[in-house]
Amino acid sequence: MFDLTNVSFKSDGKNPKTLLDDITVSFPTGSFSAIVGHNGSGKSTLLKLLARKNKAHSGSIALDTQVLSNHGTRDFARKVAYLPQNPVVPPHLSVRELVAFGRYPWRGAFGRYRAEDHAKIDQAMEMTHVTGFADRLVASLSGGERQRVWLSMLLAQDAPVMLLDEPTSALDVGHQRDILHLIADLKDQINLTVIAVLHDIDMVGRFADHILALRAGRTCWQGTAQDFMKGPVLRDIFQTEINVIAVPDSNRFVSYVA
Repeated sequence: MFDLTNVSFKSDGKNPKTLLDDITVSFPTGSFSAIVGHNGSGKSTLLKLLARKNKAHSGSIALDTQVLSNHGTRDFARKVAYLPQNPVVPPHLSVRELVAFGRYPWRGAFGRYRAEDHAKIDQAMEMTHVTGFADRLVASLSGGERQRVWLSMLLAQDAPVMLLDEPTSALDVGHQRDILHLIADLKDQINLTVIAVLHDIDMVGRFADHILALRAGRTCWQGTAQDFMKGPVLRDIFQTEINVIAVPDSNRFVSYVA
């Protein structure tokens, strides 16, 4: 789906700083990929490159084997849905109105919503369990409810790729689990490709299929969740004393700082 080869990116200004350097990775189609690493390691920068919010200074990024810049704006929006960190909600927007924005790339002549658009909006709201408060203002919702509404908007966009920048950062641990569980279930139900920036090691190990770890803008590790949840691997990625223990009667592991 997304293939990156020797991708680098620098900040603007008189003294540009290299934020990403020589990144080569293929994100598997139909998988939940997590991007992890220290603060400032380049995670969000990489996701913005995939979302075409920034342009790489060198190297190549391809979507479906076609160079990213060759995709038309509407065509790209029909393939890739992107949720940034802390998206701003207009104060007087209802849940259904926000979800309807996801249909923008698909609206018919003169920007009119067709029966198909309304059906996609209804389906997205049902899949994220937000139908019950469709008429409420998004600003009045709790953090967990609001995050489900954002996901609903992305689902209404009907794109096969979903890019999520720290979708659980403002949530308590219970809502983090619920949101990631929902994302993983949706991935399986409709064959989504999900690429998300995440911080919680245990949540990554529980829900991600493929993991890319960055350190100072470079790839320091990539692999599966099974290989990720090992003490030596985590200690190398995060440069701190992290150990891992197995959860009894399960195939899960949890980490702790020694």
